[in-house]
Amino acid sequence: MDCNHASRRLLLVAGQLAACAASLILIAAPAAQADQLEQHNDLVNQFVTQMHADPLVADCAAHGDFVASTSAALDHVEFPPSSFDSAHASVTPWNDSFDEGKQRVKVDTIVTVDGIGIAKESGNAPYDLKFRCGYVGQQMLAFSWNDPVPPAHARSARGTASQSGAHGKGKHSTKKATGKGSKKTAPGKSSHSSSTSGAKSASKSTKSTTKSTAKKTTSKKTTTH
Repeated sequence: MDCNHASRRLLLVAGQLAACAASLILIAAPAAQADQLEQHNDLVNQFVTQMHADPLVADCAAHGDFVASTSAALDHVEFPPSSFDSAHASVTPWNDSFDEGKQRVKVDTIVTVDGIGIAKESGNAPYDLKFRCGYVGQQMLAFSWNDPVPPAHARSARGTASQSGAHGKGKHSTKKATGKGSKKTAPGKSSHSSSTSGAKSASKSTKSTTKSTAKKTTSKKTTTH
């Protein structure tokens, strides 16, 4: 009884600990999102107040700063004051699809802004980064940038694999055809041998007939004398 009671208490404690861990995860996720949103808003405010950036350009740059921080090649992104002048930033009325790829969402404004990507390896030169954002009103619906480490194209790898498989099938079918051809030659040999044996048996029967005829002729001559 004591053992059962102790095991039940252990199970109860374990369940309570698991519930606490799950609740902490649920609490931590919104907290991390809140921190990220706060950092984004602080960066937007900095670009607008200190560098006199357009609010949409500042928002696009702040989002680009966060996305670029996830790149394997970049340590961070810098936006000098020149990033927000007319030569390096633009706000263009669009009213069309953001692009012709996966982000075909319709937007009414396209925002572009340039930044400088500082490489993680000190020996590498800085990267010229270009961020492009699509908006409907003040809400960003699409985003793209020239990531120095673009994702691998899996479709092309699959296509190469399928082509090599097709070549392998072709070779396999050729071997089968060759095997069938060798099997077809066997009946030809058997028919030829049967015809040859038939000819031999016919010649033997002809010789035996000739011998029997000669014997009969000899016996008739003997009877006549």
